Amino acid sequence: MNDDDGNFADKLHKIVVDYSKPEFKMEEALDRACVKLTTPMVVEVLHRLRYEEKTAFRFFTWAGHQEHYSHEPQAYNEMMDILSSTKYKVKQFRIVCDMLEYMKRNNKNSVPVEVLLNMLRQYTEKYLTHLQKFARKKKIRVKTQPEINAFNLLLDALCKCSLVEDAEAMFRRVKSKIKPNADTYNTLFFGWCRVRNPSRGMNILDEMIKMGHTPDSFTYIAAMDTFCRAGMLTEATELLEFMRTKGTTMSSPTAKTYSILIVALIQSDRMEECFKVVREMIDSGCLPDVSTYKEVIEGMFLGGKIEAAYKFLEEMGNGGFPPDIVTYNCFLKVLCDNKDSKEAIRLYENMINVGCVPSVQTFNMLILMFFRMGDIDGAFETWHEMDQRGCKRDIDSYCVMIEGLFDSNNMQDACFLLEEVVKRGMKLPFRTFDSFLKKLSAVGDLQAIHRLSEYMRKFYNPAMARRFALNQKRKSMRLRGK
Repeated sequence: MNDDDGNFADKLHKIVVDYSKPEFKMEEALDRACVKLTTPMVVEVLHRLRYEEKTAFRFFTWAGHQEHYSHEPQAYNEMMDILSSTKYKVKQFRIVCDMLEYMKRNNKNSVPVEVLLNMLRQYTEKYLTHLQKFARKKKIRVKTQPEINAFNLLLDALCKCSLVEDAEAMFRRVKSKIKPNADTYNTLFFGWCRVRNPSRGMNILDEMIKMGHTPDSFTYIAAMDTFCRAGMLTEATELLEFMRTKGTTMSSPTAKTYSILIVALIQSDRMEECFKVVREMIDSGCLPDVSTYKEVIEGMFLGGKIEAAYKFLEEMGNGGFPPDIVTYNCFLKVLCDNKDSKEAIRLYENMINVGCVPSVQTFNMLILMFFRMGDIDGAFETWHEMDQRGCKRDIDSYCVMIEGLFDSNNMQDACFLLEEVVKRGMKLPFRTFDSFLKKLSAVGDLQAIHRLSEYMRKFYNPAMARRFALNQKRKSMRLRGK
């Protein structure tokens, strides 16, 4: 490869890396580069992308579509080596490699439909026989052609490489020969969602419904997420309305569907529409679970809408679903993780005022937050508050407190609490126990090390503990060597 090819290869490789995400228009960026391709140049770029097989195949496909250039056997070999370098890649791209092999041997830019169907049949007979065996064993009458399963795998491989346009074109070519099933349409739909093109995805979804296949809730959630990420909130709202009014039981909106739209509306500062959706969610009886609550409140917090989060709790209460300790803890975790002590304390006081009894997890989160902020006094106040509220401390409370005291160089209080752990007969998690031993070793407190080790011996097998210590030592030695 000459110097000019090397410089152009550098330029192309940089563009590919910068635009490697599925939603980025890599092909358009490469077209704007106006580089005249040569085989050595393409092979060099592929070699640099050898550990990124999906990106490499995307570049390889773009290169094959360029005028005045066609792949030579050297480029095909390089691409097939990349796609078959591991067992996992072979399993995912075996049909693609068969297609590339055919194109290389016959000097063609595409595979004829009949040849492709033959490849799919051979793949099915060799690698998907378990499906037919299972159907025969259970005496299930299979109404679909066996080749459709192999074809779905091929479409999935193309979509994961962000080659959704090529996947849909292949689907249109083969559609008259192989009857598509719900998985075929779902694969293409998720492919368009992957490249952030929800409009094309909805066209696939409409065709799927016309063919008599029913999309499930997971499919609609993917569509909702894609619309919101693309900033198409009007379309997302219309989709939610469609799910509510025309959807089936399997496709009715879930708490996850509502939470995605609520967070997107908040981040776009469309608060009136947001709380309209919240009221619709409550009226439909679709209540958020712990993870959904956290997502909604975290979205509000990151969007700078703390008051909106309080209003969200109020709306839930007005709808007959007052927040409980789990709800408050979800909210508190978001505040503590973001080290907002002022709002965390405000929420804690609000919790007390409405008569919600704080749990041990509530206090543990507050103590951890104060230590992360370097506020030892706040941690101690929270620790004593537990006694005043009659909240019994668990082993996590002691672990958080002792770890924080060690990190704050307050060895005396840390050792005092360790002694309390021993007296109470509590079992420390092994990693925490190992961490405390290292901390005590750093200050040279041999007496405390001996006492804690003797106490923990009754909980853990000494051989297992020794093996864990040796593994940790080997790991630290490896890192030190680097």
